Amino acid sequence: MGITRDSWHKRRATGGARPQPHDKRKHELGRPSANTKLGAKRVHQVRCRGGIIKHRALRLDAGNFSWASEGTARKTRILDTVRSSRGAIVTIDALPFRQWYENHYALPLARRKGQKPTEEEQAKIDEKKTDGKLPKEYILRQRKAAIDPAVAEQFQSGKLLARLSSSPGQVGRGDGYILEGKELEFYLRKLKAKKAK
Repeated sequence: MGITRDSWHKRRATGGARPQPHDKRKHELGRPSANTKLGAKRVHQVRCRGGIIKHRALRLDAGNFSWASEGTARKTRILDTVRSSRGAIVTIDALPFRQWYENHYALPLARRKGQKPTEEEQAKIDEKKTDGKLPKEYILRQRKAAIDPAVAEQFQSGKLLARLSSSPGQVGRGDGYILEGKELEFYLRKLKAKKAK
């Protein structure tokens, strides 16, 4: 027996069994879920009704994540799955976003306690200076450089919490966005409660 997407095989609200009106039909066909795991990229193509091709991601290790408050997106590694209910919450590598921030604002971003920017990173920041001063465009950008303290705290650990907004089992990609504001607070509370148990 195959998996079907129908309702006639289910019981009535009262608990009574329904009669089977017909055999299973091709248009009621369902398939096993992808259950995407972390690992080297492995995507299968599935031919669907009407000749449509779906991309079933069985393994993924990277994705394109956006940082909404800064209006930028970067491809980065997916490190771990933290929670997987209706759009998985994952931890991603913060390095591409740190590099963008420091390049865009010419300011160092929060690091681990006692850790300073490397000579190379500091040289890139100093490179933007002419006659020992930053150009006007960087000075104007630095006025808007403040980020959410909870996000800045995550940059210290080198990992960011993000949410997958794509459907890896249908499009074969693991894209999403960095959690910020109230949404981030909510998931941090949930994770803290989970650790307390």
